Amino acid sequence: MPVKKRNPLLLRFLIWRTKNMSQRQFVMLLSALIGFTAGLGAVVIKNATHFIQHLLEGKFIANYHHAFYFAFPIVGLTLTLLIIRYVLKRPVGHGIPSTLYAISKKKGIMRSMQMYGSILTAPITVGFGGSVGLEGPTVATGASLGSNISRLFNMNQATRTLLIGCAAAGAMSSIFKAPIAAIVFAIEVFSLDLTLSSLLPLLLASVSAILTSYFFFGSDIILPFDLKDNFVMADVPFYVLLGIIASLCSIYFTRAYFKINDLFKKIDGPFKKLIIGGTALGLLVYFIPPLYGEGYDVINNLLHEDYVHAMGNTALKQYFDNFWVVIALLGGLVVFKIIATSLTFNAGGVGGIFAPVLFMGSTMGHTFALILNHLNILKNPLSVSNFTLVGMAGLMAGVLQAPLTAIFLIAELTHGYELFVPLMITSSISFMITTRFLSHSVYTMELAVRGELITHNKDHAVLTLMDINQVIEKNFIPLKVGMTLGEIVHKGVVKSSRNIFPVVDDDNNFMGILLLDDIRPIMFDKNMYDKVKINELMQSAPEIIDRDKDGVRNIMKKFQDSDAWNLPVVSGNKYIGFVSKSKLLTAYRKKLIEVTV
Repeated sequence: MPVKKRNPLLLRFLIWRTKNMSQRQFVMLLSALIGFTAGLGAVVIKNATHFIQHLLEGKFIANYHHAFYFAFPIVGLTLTLLIIRYVLKRPVGHGIPSTLYAISKKKGIMRSMQMYGSILTAPITVGFGGSVGLEGPTVATGASLGSNISRLFNMNQATRTLLIGCAAAGAMSSIFKAPIAAIVFAIEVFSLDLTLSSLLPLLLASVSAILTSYFFFGSDIILPFDLKDNFVMADVPFYVLLGIIASLCSIYFTRAYFKINDLFKKIDGPFKKLIIGGTALGLLVYFIPPLYGEGYDVINNLLHEDYVHAMGNTALKQYFDNFWVVIALLGGLVVFKIIATSLTFNAGGVGGIFAPVLFMGSTMGHTFALILNHLNILKNPLSVSNFTLVGMAGLMAGVLQAPLTAIFLIAELTHGYELFVPLMITSSISFMITTRFLSHSVYTMELAVRGELITHNKDHAVLTLMDINQVIEKNFIPLKVGMTLGEIVHKGVVKSSRNIFPVVDDDNNFMGILLLDDIRPIMFDKNMYDKVKINELMQSAPEIIDRDKDGVRNIMKKFQDSDAWNLPVVSGNKYIGFVSKSKLLTAYRKKLIEVTV
């Protein structure tokens, strides 16, 4: 294969950079550049989505808009699927989980297609009413830009991962104009080390992105709300109760999400999924208009207690003067939002779950405060807007398992820290209870099940990053079931430099192992060569490594539990080779140096 030649201009720059800039300085420069590009990505995705929504809500369509609630999501999902299938020709993937997978298993290398895949598909999905958010696709776009820019300048894996985190921080900072929360988000979700060498690039990326957002969007923010009510100590028990309710809703959110995903896995073909999922989503959005799109307009209307605009053109609008009708509708939003989100994903849509979490959390907190106030059991009524905001943080802490991000994001969005104490109370309780029942977030659940999740634990992170295929040894001579002792000696022992032999059948299915020590007392007795067969000498392996199922962490545990030095590797019970403990530990040490230097 011919070696790809470097661009002469780039080569000259790299030589100049080596002579004039330290690695640390260059990483700082790249982090600011990546923050800027991530900010631009956010601008493009947001503007494209708003442009589509503006077209669909024009004067002609506005008169019949309610009827189009059913059709729009199906049209958007169809266009998205066609673009993925015939233009991109490969799946786009969910934003943050796909980025975490790239860090865990691809050494932080993301395909160049991911730089524009979400830009082409997410605005169409959301603009036509898909019930998902734009934060995940924006983070994926920025992360891919960060990955490819770092590859362009020959950054190592550790730096590449840091720059992906910078891109994620930049994307979140640009979307929410919350630079501190964006940094915390990158550290919590992407498991970045909190050191000065990582904090400064994250800070530069976040600042660069928010300046980009101010340049294009001005001072407009997604949730323009200033606190009207102060925190009251008497409300603390109700914030505790809200935390418990948030944890229950978080468990419901996560389990419903994966349950619907499992149901759609049984459906063959993307077009069949599109028809079933798109039709179900269209019906949901038709009967519950607030489920249309991201839902930030609904959140803003709830904060101002404007139920007419929050609920949309629903058939029950004439009954809004009835308190329990409003409560029933709000409760329906809590129950059905995650269903609409899951249907959007499984029908082929591209988006994220960040906005649905905020939507569901705000509705939950709002409903909770309204009910307590209506019951007239409190000396002083609760602040409905405060509980709406804190509800968002509670659900974010549970579903995303990112309590610090939840606290700082809501605090920054409200331009102050007046709610800091209730945010801490509700978020911490929601997080603690949810993690008791769900050990991983929506972002990381599937990766964790496959043993591919990066964590803040350095040992676990390094083990996750290791590739088992690189440590499999194949210079072992397989012996066939039914061989005699003579055949074992002449076809195995004489030709092998190893003291262990895998035993397989005619179809290469792994049957057991034979140790040299097992035949040493009789292997020089030629009288036994035709009398003793391998079935009498072989034994079961102390543990078996399944290449398709076992992660490196699990393999390490098998070595520890079995006290073995070599373990056989199979794939679908077919013999592949062996892994030795010494080679595994050597590979671990090399990977540890690689990811920490």
